[in-house]
Amino acid sequence: MRINKKKIGITLGILFVLFVAALSTFYYFRDEILKVTLEKVAVKMERDFDSKFTIKTASFDGISAVRFTDVVLAPKHADTLFRIQKMKTSISFWHLLIGDLQLGTLEIQNGLVQLTKKGKVRNFDAFLKKNKNQEVSSDKRDYAALAKRIIFRLLNLVPSDMDIKNLVFKLDDNGKKATIDVKKLALDGGDLESIIHVKTNTFAQRWRIAGEADPRDRTADIQFFNMDGGPIKVPYFDERFNLISSFDSIHLNVENIESDGDEFHIDGYTSIANLKVNHPKIASKDVIIRNARFDYRLLLGEDFISVDSSSSIQLNKIKIQPYLAYETEEDTVYKMNIRIPKMQAQDFISSLPDGLFTNVQGMLASGSFDYKLDFMFNKNKPETIIFDSKLNKENLRIYRFGQANLGKMNGDFEYRAIINNVRQRPVFVGSSNPDYTPLNQISPYLKKCVLTTEDPSFFRHRGFITEAFKQSIIKNIKTRKFSRGGSTISMQLIKNVFLTREKTLSRKLEEILLVYILENNRIVSKERMLEVYFNIIEWGPNVYGIGEASRFYFQKNPADLTFNECLYLATIIPSPKKFMYQFDDQGNLKGFALKNQRYLSNLMLRRGIVTSSDSINPYGVSLSGNARSFLTIRKAQDTTGVAVDSIPPKEDFDFEFLKTDED
Repeated sequence: MRINKKKIGITLGILFVLFVAALSTFYYFRDEILKVTLEKVAVKMERDFDSKFTIKTASFDGISAVRFTDVVLAPKHADTLFRIQKMKTSISFWHLLIGDLQLGTLEIQNGLVQLTKKGKVRNFDAFLKKNKNQEVSSDKRDYAALAKRIIFRLLNLVPSDMDIKNLVFKLDDNGKKATIDVKKLALDGGDLESIIHVKTNTFAQRWRIAGEADPRDRTADIQFFNMDGGPIKVPYFDERFNLISSFDSIHLNVENIESDGDEFHIDGYTSIANLKVNHPKIASKDVIIRNARFDYRLLLGEDFISVDSSSSIQLNKIKIQPYLAYETEEDTVYKMNIRIPKMQAQDFISSLPDGLFTNVQGMLASGSFDYKLDFMFNKNKPETIIFDSKLNKENLRIYRFGQANLGKMNGDFEYRAIINNVRQRPVFVGSSNPDYTPLNQISPYLKKCVLTTEDPSFFRHRGFITEAFKQSIIKNIKTRKFSRGGSTISMQLIKNVFLTREKTLSRKLEEILLVYILENNRIVSKERMLEVYFNIIEWGPNVYGIGEASRFYFQKNPADLTFNECLYLATIIPSPKKFMYQFDDQGNLKGFALKNQRYLSNLMLRRGIVTSSDSINPYGVSLSGNARSFLTIRKAQDTTGVAVDSIPPKEDFDFEFLKTDED
């Protein structure tokens, strides 16, 4: 036993001597080692990134601190990427021994970091290129391990103490410029203090960032303020994306970043006051959210990434419990669950963002409700999509409507379509209009055909068709664009009578909310809704309502339309101004148009909507009204160049929509 202890003592002594010798050797030759290391970096920058990396002087200050002067990284044939006049940093020696690079302190004076794009040339492109020699692994990606590796490495590169002065970040995107000048950024003992000057082509501001940050403990709690008073404006996005946004203050908190077994999670919250957003795709005016907060728990596992269900979103008085997940265990699956716990209806209405629901402003309601949405989409099995939306009401009643007077459809009113923000000629919906046609004076064939093509379950649903939404989502995901909606007649009515045709998020959200109110409060009967629909929709160029359409195409009254004529009118509703492209030079329907009519006729026959005695005429229809003159115009355009707004419609009717109802 004594011999073993003696051997252990000798071994430890030898190891200690070797360690001291290695440390002494490193200390003695450390400047030479640093020089060789920097030369390797310079060679790599030139070889792999076609960039020149230079340092005027580099030397150790003690064992772990390093000083640099005039550090420059400049891609060849492009603007300098960064230049730092003076920099000093220290590295945790003990972490370095175990192969973990961790910065201790960082001092920077007079630095510049810039990203530029001139024409198609960007000064950072070389650093975005993938390594062609890198092997592509077919193994599944472990998201938890990847996140842990990346985030922990990044946090180790954030020094526990910083003193940065005059570090300028510049962005120049073909003249769209933003400069963020960090006059001061100090992190001392966990206390963070920063003063930043921001300048763009459109504004200049001074920001203050203050709070606490500890990269070793992996926590942060910081706030942004405008030193000049007023809201903080978001730079660059206004010029680059036409997105104007600002906020009074923002609070960022990271409570914990931790690896727990096979899972990795990030916990914290973000709150923002008076967020203002303006973009033509969102709304036609400023959208303002007074108070918003997101308490988050981001969870990553071996085969999933998710926003955990313990997260919550607070928009004024509206509380939302979200769950979002991306899973790759067997198939690629997207999941979303949204919950709004029971709340008062009036609190919900008053909490809606200003500018997003203009027609709802002034609405008063009583009672309460709760809501849930379950969505799941399997990329490899799209037909198994889940879309389940449920609203549970308790004594819910709307007793004063907002700016949209939904009840006006019960009486006479003036309708004016808005196309490309231009109000069209007025169309009076009422008996004083000689073209106005009551529902009982419209051919039953037209009602059957239009309901089949536009909304087969109109008299049964409450404004929305879940199956149509599912099919719409599937097609939009497959085509990777918004190529099809799931609009019902109720939705088309709300859009036409109360809203505009602008393609904005605001308009779509208002449409959904107003349709729900219209259909679930029995404000207007289904029969009256259908009658208004037939009398206001566009059936051709400057042709509104079935009274005008019957005369324009066939010189008939709506009651006298044949089955073939009604089939034709139903098929042109999606693109009424392009009706002329369904006909040849002799005025006969083209093959694809006849094919569409036969399909619809057979579909209606299978569903028992029509009988065999209503069989389609193989020759289609013949135009006898003023519409015939447009065939001559089309022929002239074909020889001189087709007008931009006269592009022919697709030759295949969207039959999939018709299959969403029972067959």
